Amino acid sequence: MLCHIPAARRGRLLCLVPFLWTLALGLWGLSRQDSVWRDEAATWQVAGRPAAEIWRMLGNVDAVHGLYYLLMHGLFEMFGASTTTLRLPSVLAVACAAACVAAIGGRLAGFWAGLGGGLALGLLPAVQFYLQEGRPYALVAAGAGLSTLLLVSLLEDRPGLRALPRWTAYGAGVLVCALLNWLSLLVLPAHAATLWWVRAGRGVWLRWAAYGAGAVAGALPLVLFSRGQSDQVSWIPPLTWHMLIGPGILLAIGALGAWADRPDRSRLSVAAVGLPLLAVPQLGLIGLSLVQPLFLDRYVLFSMVGLALLIGAALGAAVRACAPRFPRASALLVPGVVGVSVLALLPVELGKRAPASRVDDVLAVAGEVALLKRDGDGVLFVPAARRDTALVSPGAFSGLTDLALAESPVASATLKGEETQPARIREALLERRRVLLVTDSAKVAKAPSAERDKVKTAVLRERFTVVADRQVRGRRVTVYERRD
Repeated sequence: MLCHIPAARRGRLLCLVPFLWTLALGLWGLSRQDSVWRDEAATWQVAGRPAAEIWRMLGNVDAVHGLYYLLMHGLFEMFGASTTTLRLPSVLAVACAAACVAAIGGRLAGFWAGLGGGLALGLLPAVQFYLQEGRPYALVAAGAGLSTLLLVSLLEDRPGLRALPRWTAYGAGVLVCALLNWLSLLVLPAHAATLWWVRAGRGVWLRWAAYGAGAVAGALPLVLFSRGQSDQVSWIPPLTWHMLIGPGILLAIGALGAWADRPDRSRLSVAAVGLPLLAVPQLGLIGLSLVQPLFLDRYVLFSMVGLALLIGAALGAAVRACAPRFPRASALLVPGVVGVSVLALLPVELGKRAPASRVDDVLAVAGEVALLKRDGDGVLFVPAARRDTALVSPGAFSGLTDLALAESPVASATLKGEETQPARIREALLERRRVLLVTDSAKVAKAPSAERDKVKTAVLRERFTVVADRQVRGRRVTVYERRD
């Protein structure tokens, strides 16, 4: 059937089908039942600030996400704040990454390898989680896919001076990814492993080193500055053996895909590109986490591009093995495997699109506050970061007084604002008849550690009585009335 399709049209279909397939996966259940969890709430409330205020905030916190916040600010200004605006950039980014996977696989291992890899990317459970996430990790994956495609084209064509625009685009792509998340610079040693694998010439090595060094130099100020804000990641636990189970399984699957590709040591192949792209970022993050705990799979989500390439290579090899004996059946192998995978992963797919897939929902608890509040009530947040509920849904908190807030997040150029002294919080509490406490649900709540939070909970326990309590999607709102 494919024999009758012109090569040019077949090439367009190779990229278009995975793009549309992944786009459909991303649009399916995009609103997650109108839920927004705490990480996305940070994007939402920062993107809603004026650009000058975002820039001022980056001097104090979250500089590592500065470019992403400014991008989302522009989109919120153009299209308005909504879950669609929040998440659609990630959907489009993963769809572009799938098209890059298809293009790389098609160039190196044929149509079916490219199509299989492109369709597989959006089905990977880790990718499905961040496919609909209002954070920058999907955008980094798209950039890694594009820079890898550019490198493959440069290694295959070697067109001399005509390569300059592509090398420039390669360096720019790596730099933009680094400005979105500087751990994406781990793509450079992955690409170096590919160059070593295929025994690239001295000229290629020198150009790669020059443009890679340019990207590192461009990102270095951000890397150094953001290191001063390392308290933001102090909550990440130290690396343990059970954390390595997931990367170990991924590397084993990748090794099988590389074996199926049966690469020639001197030939550019899917294995030579995909295996380093999968393994090097994973192993690099593990190594960095031995120095400072940083091991979160989202930081190397772009390595899933390598895994998808290897899965595509395995599917392409299966098609080639079946074609001589079962030519018609071989053409149905990739669509069939994808269809079976969709059905097998249906519980995962539905789970990732449910509010319960995230630890909490800031919008749901805001709705409860709107139902329980009375004008003149006070409100408290434990910990202070739970103020994100009021920042994303200010209308639900109208008429309430934030008893602990000394300076708003915008005025203080922070994410959660500056709270007043414990003694002043105690005084403000005792002046109120009714107080609403917004905190985590009992299932995920931790004992208060900050002195201000200890004062809040102690005064409520000693001088107030609970008259209403609601727990919904990881958050809790409790209404207290003063006993006297």
